Amino acid sequence: MTPLRVAVVGVGYWGPNLVRNLFELPTTSPTWVVDPSPAARQRVTLRYPSIREASEIDEVLADDSLDAVAIATPVSTHFDLAARALRAGKHVFVEKPLAASSSEAVELIGIAETRGLVLMPGHTFLYSPPVVKIKELIDSGEVGDILFVTTSRVNLGLHQPDVSVVWDLGPHDFSILRYLLDELPATASALSRSCVLPGIPDVAFINLTYPSGTIAHVELSWLAPSKLRRTAIVGTRKMVVYDDTATEPVRIFDTGADLPDPGSFGEFRLTYRSGDIISPRVAATEPLSLELAEFAEAARGASVRELRSSAQVGLDVIRTIEAVERSLAEEGRPVQVGIEPHEERVER
Repeated sequence: MTPLRVAVVGVGYWGPNLVRNLFELPTTSPTWVVDPSPAARQRVTLRYPSIREASEIDEVLADDSLDAVAIATPVSTHFDLAARALRAGKHVFVEKPLAASSSEAVELIGIAETRGLVLMPGHTFLYSPPVVKIKELIDSGEVGDILFVTTSRVNLGLHQPDVSVVWDLGPHDFSILRYLLDELPATASALSRSCVLPGIPDVAFINLTYPSGTIAHVELSWLAPSKLRRTAIVGTRKMVVYDDTATEPVRIFDTGADLPDPGSFGEFRLTYRSGDIISPRVAATEPLSLELAEFAEAARGASVRELRSSAQVGLDVIRTIEAVERSLAEEGRPVQVGIEPHEERVER
């Protein structure tokens, strides 16, 4: 089949990675780069001379041979660019988050569905081999029922001038939790502080509860002494630690505590289990390559299964972020996820 012809919009920080992977995949062909900066465009076209360049998206959307658009621009521009591309009949891949609000995301989903086009948010961690391995462990029942999850995603920088640390780093952990637990949080509560830039929170501590009973704690920060990407998952049978920076990214602990039936009233004795620690083999495939390959397969009509990083997942992530922001605005009060503020029922 003819490779999917894709235009990459925004080639500053992340866009060149999209171009590289699209160029290397046999099912895709990057044919345009769009960026208002001539220097940014030339950094790409010097390496890939066959790619055409444009300063505005309109010239690209007028190209009838173009099949899809991949957007890697500031969050505030996602809706306008994606909507214009969809209305021009192009499949759309948008780096996370899908849009700047759930209402924008819902509108984009409606446009894509009406026109029969693929709309995919770029939640790359859902294609990370360690995350996929953990999903397999959970689905197989090896971990048992998930009791709680803790995540830490901290480093020194990069401070963003237009979005908070919740919008910048939160989508990674919120999408991973959505994928592993297969459910949207019921409530969210959070605390944050703007330590460097006034009005831009750069540290946040977030608590989530889920309908299944699982609870999660998410720590996000641009202001930390070292880089940490760690998730601990505690189940009724086993525990799993995922460390994205480690040489062994997934470790399975046959560890737990059991409470046998007491022999008499008031008598109980906990039994602690500390067994083997296993590090399963995990493939070293680049997640972005796997993600773009699935986008291309769906856009070319070669797959009818739902995308792992579907538009619905993108919407659920934004709804989680919005609930966190409402909680922050109300001094950490727990709020319901996926419900507009005027619809929320509050127990006083």
